[in-house]
Amino acid sequence: MVEKQLSDMRVGEKGKTARIEGSGALRRRIMDMGIVRGAEIEMVRDAPLGDPVEFLLKGYNLTLRREEAKTIWLEVED
Repeated sequence: MVEKQLSDMRVGEKGKTARIEGSGALRRRIMDMGIVRGAEIEMVRDAPLGDPVEFLLKGYNLTLRREEAKTIWLEVED
């Protein structure tokens, strides 16, 4: 297993949440959306200009800005 930032994922790639960096309102908001330790996340779509990015999480699609996605680290298979 290798750790990778959510913002560096490619379409179709999956991983499990390892940690969330940062603190305060942004961290709380991310956790409220369901991104918690061990949650499986799959990259679904990348915007043509690179921002935002869309993920499949717990049966729903979630769109985040790349800056927000950089705070989330995943464990992915080699």
